[in-house]
Amino acid sequence: MPVRLKKFLSYYQPYIGLFIADMVCAFIVSAITLILPLCIQHITKNILQNNSPDMLAQILSMGVLMLILIMIHTLCNMFVDYQGHMMGAQMERDMRNELFDHYQTLSFRFYDNQKTGQLMSRITSDLFALSELYHHGPEDLAIGIITLIGVLGISLTISVELTIVIFIFVPIMTLFAVHFNRKMNRALRLSKERIADVNSQVEDTLAGIRVVQSFANENVEQQKFSHHNNRFLASRHDDYLSSAYFYGGMIAFTQLITMAVIIVGAISLMNASLDLADLLTYLLYVGILVDPIQRLVNFSRLYQEGVTGFNRFMDMLDVAPDIEDSPSAIDLQHIDGRIQFKNVSFRYRNDYDDVLKNINLTIPAGEYVALVGLSGVGKTTLCSLIPRFYEVTAGEILIDHHNIKDITLSSLRGHIGVVDQDVYLFSGTVAENIGYGKADATRDEIIAVAKQANAHEFIMALPDGYDTDIGQRGVKLSGGQKQRLSIARVFLKNPPIIIFDEATSALDNESEQAVQDSLERLTHNRTTIVIAHRLSTVRNAGRVVVLTGDGIAEQGTHDDLIASDGVYADLYHVSARI
Repeated sequence: MPVRLKKFLSYYQPYIGLFIADMVCAFIVSAITLILPLCIQHITKNILQNNSPDMLAQILSMGVLMLILIMIHTLCNMFVDYQGHMMGAQMERDMRNELFDHYQTLSFRFYDNQKTGQLMSRITSDLFALSELYHHGPEDLAIGIITLIGVLGISLTISVELTIVIFIFVPIMTLFAVHFNRKMNRALRLSKERIADVNSQVEDTLAGIRVVQSFANENVEQQKFSHHNNRFLASRHDDYLSSAYFYGGMIAFTQLITMAVIIVGAISLMNASLDLADLLTYLLYVGILVDPIQRLVNFSRLYQEGVTGFNRFMDMLDVAPDIEDSPSAIDLQHIDGRIQFKNVSFRYRNDYDDVLKNINLTIPAGEYVALVGLSGVGKTTLCSLIPRFYEVTAGEILIDHHNIKDITLSSLRGHIGVVDQDVYLFSGTVAENIGYGKADATRDEIIAVAKQANAHEFIMALPDGYDTDIGQRGVKLSGGQKQRLSIARVFLKNPPIIIFDEATSALDNESEQAVQDSLERLTHNRTTIVIAHRLSTVRNAGRVVVLTGDGIAEQGTHDDLIASDGVYADLYHVSARI
């Protein structure tokens, strides 16, 4: 069995009992649909024509039987419609959980080349289409085949001539349906791709709405959005046009078949080769005939749409994480914090130049190191290699003499605290964002670390204190306030290694001082690497490491490097003049 087919079927496994019940109900629906016209034929042909004394009792008995069948038919239809949809929705939930979990295993390198809107489309609309196939696919296929075979089989027993009429129309009707169904599928696939582009554009614009408004570029964004929106509209136009042809054609074919059966049936009545009861029964089956054809055509649409969604789903699951635990990886329960870079080189892609070349650097446990250099020389990249956000291209990084590739990702990252230059806060309350550093943190612990981060005072001034909702990405807070919350979050995590991508240059003096004070408390007795953008902030560092495009140019204390009048001195004098 092909791997993807096996994977596709595996999602039925947890709900196999519900699936069997659903298919049994679908079979019962088909059977009753075929039986009801026979009950009517029995009344019109046998009971009424025989004129038996108990004719009324027989009619009432058949009426009761038909009522019971209709009730069973209704209950089974309700079960199929409700429980079947719930089965599909649960399978959709399982797949969405699996894909979301997989998203979280992928590295920064993957997300550097992806659009959020496209990733969201795969986890929403694609999986919804797939759930429809899981639910409706087997039902439509089973009911369609059983009903179609049953209708044609019973029709042959009533009248061969009338059935020949149907056989003339059915192939043409089927080819017509398949043709326009394919056109609908192509249009539908195109519209799914284009709505994903719309999602990407919306996500991009709303995420940068402050930049948009600060440059008064609302018209620019509107033009970009209108372009994607109009392309989506064009794809929907093709879809709706094909749908109009499809459903209009199916109605026309139904009416043509009914008309042909009435004409041929009338001729048969004249020739006495068919009685009125059989003709009425036959017309009932003609009315039933359209439903299985539509179900089979619908199955074809669901299949193509669902398989497209499933392949997109599997294509994403097949993206193997480029950073994962090795089979022999160990959990480190405690580390001192010694970091060593040995001949480390890194490039973002194989066809790119090296960002870092042969970096050799040892940072003893507890040392405070400032990393400086011109923009673009790889300072942030170097620090991102330590928690394995990216994988080194060559060389190795050791923590307490352990190669980081031999440490599980969870324990490695659990011992490292990162305060990014671009602080990310989640929607929710102040307490929830600080508590992100420790899932089971108490309110007292949260308040304690907020005080250490110089955040308690401004938090208490907020409308609801620690329960204040800070908005999307913390938009209701200032830059300094967000920095202090992120530092409090790392305080709560209490890691032995701290990486701080300094962003105090954009803060006012008061906020900068508050952040610096909280940072000094945070870094006490911890191995600390600070990426310094403002060189006046590195005076307290135990060592300054100067990074250039060719590697580490020089290192030492601030005073030593100024005295040596090298690269650092030049950078410092330029910074001082700004």
